[in-house]
Amino acid sequence: MEVPGDKSISHRSIMFGAIANGTTRVWNFLKGEDCLSTLDCFQKLGVTIIEHDQYLQIEGKGFNGLIEPTEILNVGNSGTTSRLILGILAGTPFHSVLIGDDSIAKRPMSRVTGPLRIMGANIDGRNDGEYTPISIRGGQLSPIHYQLPVASAQVKSSLLFAAMQAEGVTEIIEKSETRDHTERMFQYFGGELEKDGLTLRLNGPSTLNGRDIVVPGDISSAAFFIAAALIAPNSELLIKNVGLNQTRTGMLDVLKDMGAYIEVIPHSIDSFEPYGDLIVKSSNLNAVEIAGDVIPRLIDEIPILALVASQAEGTTVIKDAEELKVKETNRIDTVARELNKLGCNIVPTEDGLIIEGNTKIRGGIVDSHGDHRIGMMLAIASLLSEESIHIQGTDAISVSYPNFFEQLQSLVQN
Repeated sequence: MEVPGDKSISHRSIMFGAIANGTTRVWNFLKGEDCLSTLDCFQKLGVTIIEHDQYLQIEGKGFNGLIEPTEILNVGNSGTTSRLILGILAGTPFHSVLIGDDSIAKRPMSRVTGPLRIMGANIDGRNDGEYTPISIRGGQLSPIHYQLPVASAQVKSSLLFAAMQAEGVTEIIEKSETRDHTERMFQYFGGELEKDGLTLRLNGPSTLNGRDIVVPGDISSAAFFIAAALIAPNSELLIKNVGLNQTRTGMLDVLKDMGAYIEVIPHSIDSFEPYGDLIVKSSNLNAVEIAGDVIPRLIDEIPILALVASQAEGTTVIKDAEELKVKETNRIDTVARELNKLGCNIVPTEDGLIIEGNTKIRGGIVDSHGDHRIGMMLAIASLLSEESIHIQGTDAISVSYPNFFEQLQSLVQN
């Protein structure tokens, strides 16, 4: 099987294509609702984006080619769109307004708007720019020396987009390593970036040129089928062409520590992002502690890891995962509440979860609460129950995986 294109890379392909000079073509773009929100926002900023049968064509005009939108920029449910686009708009000499859905309206934005104001952007919004709607008028940006207070690729990426427009060296120091898709794509488009441990230095302003991009399969989407193959009896699964960026493969490392059979077959073809195939087989798993620097490398996979841990031998403890509280839902509380409805024994903590293993999954009524990763995790849980599980709010899954249920049904039948 193959999973849809990587969501993080699909977002960034539109953004870099828009701010580069010339044509960018993108194959395997994820047509989920979040990425389509990014596409729509940049069309409103004057970027020509043409959808061909096999690829997207983006006609970039550089930062200076963006125009003031006549409509409000609606980011939908996408935290990536909202935070990264603010970094791009921070240096534009016009006014824009961002809104999103009810979930976005609760997600913290000051972690981005604060440092962007220091760089020179004029930003206002609800609770002084903490929440959407957010109004931004770009300014003459100055470089910044900034230590990130949270481990967040979204905040880092937003500041890098702003740094590309500032005159001089911007230095960003990460709390711990986070996904590096922005840095990789920036260099692929011709930008220059220096990395020294957790410190990034970018000497702006930057001029980028359009490129061809092939988006690998999303390992965060593959995670649900990896979990299914591990915990469903007598299973074996081949997943082709999935992204293997080491800032995203924390789940594979943890699962191997738990005793999982996962064979990684990297592709030797040159690419700005590593990718390859995975072979996964049913495995007897043991509990582990998941904490520290691995957390940013698997933050989106924690809901499905919690389900896997409920089937392992022993008690799994997840710590240092406070960032789960400000996702589409408070995923610490939501994971515990919904899986406990199905017979699991999970205790939420301030920064993670305590999960008792060897749980028998039973039927029941559960709810995604509008969170795509919760919805898919609950669907995988249904494979382990002899009773029916009714999942409310499954439409949220279209945010990242529009054909999830079709692929799941196909695999179950085979």
